[in-house]
Amino acid sequence: MSVLEVAPAPPRRAWRSPAVRMGALAVLVCAVACADLFAGRGVTVEGARAVLLGGGDDPMAEHIVLQLRLPRMLVALVAGASLGVAGLVLQSALRNPLAGPEVTGVTPGAVLGAVAATGLGLAGWESPTAVVVAACLGGFAGAGLLWLLAGREKGDPEQTAVYGVLVSAVLAGLTAVVLLVAPGELGSVVQWLIGSTEGRVWQHWHLLWPWAAVWGGAAWLLSAPLTLLRCGDEQACAAGLDAGRGRAAALVCAVALTAGAVSAVGALGFVGLLVPHLALAVFGADLRITLPGAALLGAVVVCGADAAAQLLSRLLVVALDADRLTLPVGALTTFVGAGLLLIVARRRMDER
Repeated sequence: MSVLEVAPAPPRRAWRSPAVRMGALAVLVCAVACADLFAGRGVTVEGARAVLLGGGDDPMAEHIVLQLRLPRMLVALVAGASLGVAGLVLQSALRNPLAGPEVTGVTPGAVLGAVAATGLGLAGWESPTAVVVAACLGGFAGAGLLWLLAGREKGDPEQTAVYGVLVSAVLAGLTAVVLLVAPGELGSVVQWLIGSTEGRVWQHWHLLWPWAAVWGGAAWLLSAPLTLLRCGDEQACAAGLDAGRGRAAALVCAVALTAGAVSAVGALGFVGLLVPHLALAVFGADLRITLPGAALLGAVVVCGADAAAQLLSRLLVVALDADRLTLPVGALTTFVGAGLLLIVARRRMDER
C-alpha cells in the first residue's frame, strides 16, 4: 500500500464554510446594531439598556430609544443591505468591478428625483411613497443616460467608469439647479445630498423594509443568471440564458434597491461600490451565497458607520464646546470609502 493511500485527508478548516462566515457576519450585525442603539445622545447606556429590557420608568428615555434610536438603527441596517446587494448586482450584470450605484448615474439620478419631488412639490409628490417612486424614475433615467453614452464601450470597465462620473456630475448639477429654484427646501433635502439617518422614524422603516424585501428577493432569484453573466455573455448564452433579458432584469432590481435606500437615507457614498468587493473576497463568486453576504456586509458598514458618526459627534461637541453638532453618516462613508477606493485602485495598477 502506498503512502498516498494511507495518508489522511487534510482537515477542512471550519472558518472556510460559508455557513460559518454567514453566522459570524450575523453576530457582527447584532453587535453594530447594539452599538448604534447605545451611541446616541439624550440617554445613557444604562438608561437605554433599561428601556430595552422593559425596566425603564422614564417616558423621555423610552421615547428616545423606542421612537428615535430603534427605527434609525433598523433603517440603517436595511438601507446598507439594499446598497450592498444593488452594487453587487450592478457589477455582476455589467461585468464591471468599478460599477456601483454612485458612479453609474443610479444614485445621483435617484437623488435628483427625490429632491425634485420634495423641493418642487410636484403634484403632491412630497409623500414618502411618492418620493420612492420619484427616486426610482430618477435612478432609471441616470442609468439609461449612462447606457446611451457608453454605447459599444460598455465592456470597458475604465471607460464606463469615466462616463459614469460624467453622468453623475451632470445629474448633480441638475440637483443644484432644483435647489436654486426652491432654496427654501434646502433643509428638508440635505439628507439626500449627503446621506443621513438623522430623524428616521417608524414611517421610514415601514416603507423601506417591504420594498427592500421584495427587490432583494428578486435579486436573489436572479443570482444564478448573474453568476453566469459574470463569466461572459457567450458562456451565459451557451448555458441557455438570454443575456439581454437577464441583464435588464438585474438592472431593474439594482435601481429599485438603490432608489429605496436613497429615498430613506440619501446618497451614502461608496457603500454600493466597495461592499461587493469585500463580499466576493469573503464568499466567492457563487452569488447564491454572496448576495446574502453582501446584504449583511452592507448592513454592518452603514449601521457601524452610523454608530461611529454619533460617537464622533459627541466627541466633537465636547472638544468644540458646541451646543449641538451632527456628523452625517454619509460624510463618514464617503471619507472612508474614498480612501479604500484609492487602495483598491493602487493595487489594480500594481497588478498590471
